[in-house]
Amino acid sequence: MRVFVTGGTGLIGSAVVAELLGNGHTVLALARSDVSAQAAEAAGAEPLRGSLADLDVLRSGAARADGVIHLAFGNDFSSPEALARNVAEETAALTALGEELVGSDRPLVTVSGTPWVPGRASTEADPVPTDGPVGGRGRTVTAILDLASRGVRSTAVRLPRTVHHQGTGGFAGLLTDLARRSGISGYPGDGTQRWPAVHALDAAVLFRLALEQAEAGTAWHAVADEGDQVRDIAAAIGRRLGLPVESVPEETYGPLGPIFTTDQPSSSTRTRQALGWEPEHPGLLRDLENIRP
Repeated sequence: MRVFVTGGTGLIGSAVVAELLGNGHTVLALARSDVSAQAAEAAGAEPLRGSLADLDVLRSGAARADGVIHLAFGNDFSSPEALARNVAEETAALTALGEELVGSDRPLVTVSGTPWVPGRASTEADPVPTDGPVGGRGRTVTAILDLASRGVRSTAVRLPRTVHHQGTGGFAGLLTDLARRSGISGYPGDGTQRWPAVHALDAAVLFRLALEQAEAGTAWHAVADEGDQVRDIAAAIGRRLGLPVESVPEETYGPLGPIFTTDQPSSSTRTRQALGWEPEHPGLLRDLENIRP
């Protein structure tokens, strides 16, 4: 299968591209810079120059492919307005990709986050939130899944709060970056809230399986660790960096603060049973031992 991938040179995307190429697919990768184009080419993919805002380029990439995996998302989380711009850009991009595939029965695999359900681990049957800081993203993914009725084999892989590899990535990576800058390995609240996690190489396998096998309109959970307590994550970071571990105000994390403080464990039981996905790589706390002081 020839697969058009957005976000193919990031931590998750590069793992997905390698997984696709290693299983007989070819990849057309969106590249917004010369550096990204060179990285895509070095990985074995064909680069397509353009950004997530270039809707005609996105339509062209989808038209040239047998399927699409969308991973790109803006990385500016500095303010609520910046986060809203990221969501709006992704909404326009996904809408363009979906419309290009209408009536083709080709797969469109998009990404969202695992939902939060009070008092229990969320499952694949739970809806994603459509309000709050990233509610717009939930509304967009829901609309993409609804394209199943218009001849698109649309599916969503829901990623946990931390997708990690060699001690970097996801919410844990943000905690690490902030710890380096502040001199404190901090966590919000009492730190007992739980974040699910998955290794990037395991997540990549699920994206491939969803592309190849998943029925239209379905959602899947790329969850290996159902929920690690945030204070344990911060303790591992503090130990590796030689920094004190302390609770810090929610406001420290800007627009992500309310998400950071929420207990949000998640299950992948249905995903494992239906698609035969089984994580094989180290869990988050073990992987954080790769952080370099």
